[in-house]
Amino acid sequence: MNQFEAPFMNNVPARPPSLHNAPPDAPIRQPPRLALRAEGFNAWYGSFQAIHDLTLDIPMQSVTALIGPSGCGKSTFLRWINRMNDMIPSAKASGSLTLDGENLLDRDHDVVALRRRVGMVFQKPNPFPKSIYDNIAFGARLHRTMSHAQLDELVECSLRAAAIWDEVKDRLHQSALGLSGGQQQRLCIARAMAVGPEVLLMDEPCSALDPRSTASIEALIRDLRSQFTIVIVTHNMQQAARVSEQTAFFFEGRLVESGTTDTIFTNPSNKQTEEYVTGRFG
Repeated sequence: MNQFEAPFMNNVPARPPSLHNAPPDAPIRQPPRLALRAEGFNAWYGSFQAIHDLTLDIPMQSVTALIGPSGCGKSTFLRWINRMNDMIPSAKASGSLTLDGENLLDRDHDVVALRRRVGMVFQKPNPFPKSIYDNIAFGARLHRTMSHAQLDELVECSLRAAAIWDEVKDRLHQSALGLSGGQQQRLCIARAMAVGPEVLLMDEPCSALDPRSTASIEALIRDLRSQFTIVIVTHNMQQAARVSEQTAFFFEGRLVESGTTDTIFTNPSNKQTEEYVTGRFG
């Protein structure tokens, strides 16, 4: 593998080996390493408190789903992870929100560097009004000095990783706006990966897509979870169950319960969680 074959994996530590088949005297599996941790985290828009005293661990190289009714704080939390709420004058936060031990709420934190480490994919695909090639190369041109050949390799690698290369390889210099909705969303995921993030945030990435495109995005998420820490907001309970390994249930700005997805969906400890995941409210 050369340095441009998988540029978004440069700083991703390898997963520990599986102990499923380990002998009886093997050491106990260590807890997963954390990528993100919120501790006593609060968020406001003006006088309205959107998140109350949130404490949540998000393991490295896994998919964590945030579920709950609209307006319960899921997207607000996602936007604070890469400081998008800095652009909202009334938004403020307190407590601790750390990425690999660094407090993201520190006023001196380099937000530009943070957004290279934390990519974001939105509810509606938002390709730039540029060619497919230039969409992928945009971030690399801003942050790196690369030859044309290196950019070519980066573009191909990113599009292959997003499972869209075969569909667009003959039209790289045509407008990205000519792609279908599902293709545009995979292009946006490829664009986010091209700058080499550690974390991918996805805010309802399939809500505007048809079932076939949704299945493609879900398959892509499953493929990428060994390379990235992925946090996905979804209102689709089946989707959360299909793609995630951990799930956190929010209600009215508070974390009600979090745990493995299997536990949350089959044996939750909180009655409110059970009622939500079984469709009795929400």
